[in-house]
Amino acid sequence: MNGPGSNGNLVKNTSYKVVLPFYIYAAVSFLFSCILLLTSSQAFSQHYFHPHTLAITHTMALGWGTMMILGAGHQLLPVLIEGKLFSNILAYLSFTFAAVGIPLLVYAFYTFNLGMPAQYGGILVNLAILCFVVNIGTSLVKSRNENVHAVFVFTATLWLLLTTAVGLLLVYNFTLNILPKHSLHYLSLHAHMGIAGWFLLMVIGVGSRLIPMFLISKYTNSKRLWIIYALINSGLISFVIIHIYLSSTALYVFPVLTTIAALLLFALYCYMAYRQRIRKQVDEQIKISLLSVLMMALPLIVLVITMLLLFNKKENSDLVILYGFSIFFGWITAIIFGMTFKTLPFIVWNKVYHLKAGLGKTPNPKELFNSKIFAAMGVAYLTGFVLFAAGIIFFGVLVLKLAALFLLVAAVLYNWNVFKIILHKPSKA
Repeated sequence: MNGPGSNGNLVKNTSYKVVLPFYIYAAVSFLFSCILLLTSSQAFSQHYFHPHTLAITHTMALGWGTMMILGAGHQLLPVLIEGKLFSNILAYLSFTFAAVGIPLLVYAFYTFNLGMPAQYGGILVNLAILCFVVNIGTSLVKSRNENVHAVFVFTATLWLLLTTAVGLLLVYNFTLNILPKHSLHYLSLHAHMGIAGWFLLMVIGVGSRLIPMFLISKYTNSKRLWIIYALINSGLISFVIIHIYLSSTALYVFPVLTTIAALLLFALYCYMAYRQRIRKQVDEQIKISLLSVLMMALPLIVLVITMLLLFNKKENSDLVILYGFSIFFGWITAIIFGMTFKTLPFIVWNKVYHLKAGLGKTPNPKELFNSKIFAAMGVAYLTGFVLFAAGIIFFGVLVLKLAALFLLVAAVLYNWNVFKIILHKPSKA
């Protein structure tokens, strides 16, 4: 093979030097999260505000999910806008601020020291996100090629900045009492702005472009995507208003229904792209990414049950923990697993072979990682996820430990393949 084929446009503009640090940091963060999960499994049998649970959640949300998406975002934005990334320097600053700030926050939550470590960590994370927002926004303005995918991405970055800003306020509120109510009251607001505003909008915005691309499908439906965009944002804005000003459990039905409608439409979008694909054989990376779309159903089911309990003035901490676990270790992790091994091999292939393309035989990008290790990772991950989810509800520390061990194996195998790709050297033959 002489080049990365139909996916060559993934590597046109942004330097690998900008992107690879994010991928490496995310991979190590996922491994660290799974180690914490194994050593702190008992925390998942207690209240969701347990310090160790907070530390694991923020490692997954910031170190794993957000760092991976920031890296992929810097790489994929030029593809979405058919232009160039505005500033590599802002990208480096974004990485540096986040790389230092995230461990400070995680340490602060783990030890429940919500003074200086948490405050400094929160400030650095906000600076990182601000750099990303400026970079993305300026790139969009300069490209003059705005489309629905780019609007999804930019709106998601604005929600991310709002999420981290609220998070910082909550940290300071523990010691300064600057908000009308205690920080725990605003935790759901902070979490859902991040989950729906940042992760959901970003995944749909990028996924609706990449999934048809990787399937070699001609399917596109901008009108449907705009409807999804409107549903998610209207639901999220109404949720914020209800939470801050109205505090009526019954009113939460509206944002839940709009989100469910948006996810059903996105699932239909992916199904139509799959039906109209030219490439009939679907590789394992795309299968696990498509599986992640189905895995969105679990947190939605849990959310609906939790709401029904709230109508009866009851709260089930186990369901809240399962809700968060199924989002970060389920849906988000599954889509990252799939997209890592569809994007990273092309980035590294371009780094190593771009000068040799057309001059001789070069490996296929998918040959840069071990497919057997990828398959084993998938089995270990799904086994661990199902067992841990069951362990939360039917509680047993032994089951949680066993499940966490499977997830740790999956994290080790994931890192093995990631570093195999990143450290790839051209053969001398």
